[in-house]
Amino acid sequence: MKIEDISIRTTIRPGDLGYIMHRHGKLYGEEYSYGVAFETYVGSGLHEFYSNYDPEKDRVWIGEHNGQIVGFVLLMHRENDAAQLRYFYLEPAYRGMAGGKNSCSFTLIF
Repeated sequence: MKIEDISIRTTIRPGDLGYIMHRHGKLYGEEYSYGVAFETYVGSGLHEFYSNYDPEKDRVWIGEHNGQIVGFVLLMHRENDAAQLRYFYLEPAYRGMAGGKNSCSFTLIF
């Protein structure tokens, strides 16, 4: 597997947000012993994002390999022309492809 094999899409499809909530809960539970409260926190934030979604101000980047989501990050607009990057997620098998053991590189172009 090479980093060139990963595609990035910027559209949300049915099931994406639920999957990201699930994977955050599962992965952070395994790696950091976070509980269900963290998973519901992610779910409420994803709901907030989608409820206030403005295609001129908000964006998702969904990394896929062979049709499977392997990475995710979103940009959420805030007041006063501010924005917040949230829910950075990368499957463990895909970490380190761009350099060090736990590194990953995203190039965001606006």
